[in-house]
Amino acid sequence: MSQRDDFLVWVNTVLRDAEVAVHNGDASPRRAIWSRNEPVSVLGALKNASGQAELDELFADLAETFSDCTSYEFELLEAEVLGEAAYTAGFEHTSASVNDVPRSYTLRATQIYRREDGEWKVAHRHGSAPPS
Repeated sequence: MSQRDDFLVWVNTVLRDAEVAVHNGDASPRRAIWSRNEPVSVLGALKNASGQAELDELFADLAETFSDCTSYEFELLEAEVLGEAAYTAGFEHTSASVNDVPRSYTLRATQIYRREDGEWKVAHRHGSAPPS
């Protein structure tokens, strides 16, 4: 299996499970796959964050906001592994409750990853609503 294939297995299992968990109100799996090394950043659909403290606050806020995830699909458009770095770009299709109101929505999501101690960690995320 190639490095890219191994990375995509991680994206479709560990990363996916962490996203489902945060949409069910549990941010700990998502936080576990994020780098503890600087820099880390989020340009989010709801809120931005830069640095570890802001990231912890953002993920806690998201866990309080989301619940009852009924579906999550990451429609991968592009992915590449370049040595110890990688990226993904695609659409996240989610159905979950937001502040206790059921919603279905799509976000454009681009993420940058670093391999740290042999494991992939997220270093940056940009998520936004696609143009209408």
